[in-house]
Amino acid sequence: MKAIIYARCNSQNQVGNSIEEQIKVCEEYAKEKGYTIAKKYIDEGSREQFEKMIKDSKKKKFEAVIVYSMDKFARNRYDSVIHKRKLKQNGVSVFSTKENIENDPSGILMESVIEGLIEYYSIEHSQKIKAGISQKKKEKERIANEG
Repeated sequence: MKAIIYARCNSQNQVGNSIEEQIKVCEEYAKEKGYTIAKKYIDEGSREQFEKMIKDSKKKKFEAVIVYSMDKFARNRYDSVIHKRKLKQNGVSVFSTKENIENDPSGILMESVIEGLIEYYSIEHSQKIKAGISQKKKEKERIANEG
């Protein structure tokens, strides 16, 4: 089976799961499964290569997308479902090296739970960052007003 690897990091400051680490794990996964890697799509910050991958799937040059983990594929359930559907319509399956999701009824349930958790943690993380920024602004204003 021909597969591609999709890897991404959110920012230049990302700690852990570097692009290189993701690719290495995905290559090991492909080798273990007997898949041939046709191409690697890599995004750093933006999702331009992801969109290109979705468009390229119409050309039928690969049958599988391998990601390090499902949170690299999508940050919310809606995007995940929409993009997986597009890929499926083009004969492409998505595989995660970290989440072993079976292609059976229990896999459907597991996948929806994982996607829900990914969305939850993404929103929670965003809220914590916004709260931290707001708190720092308040502290700077307080210090400026005291000075």
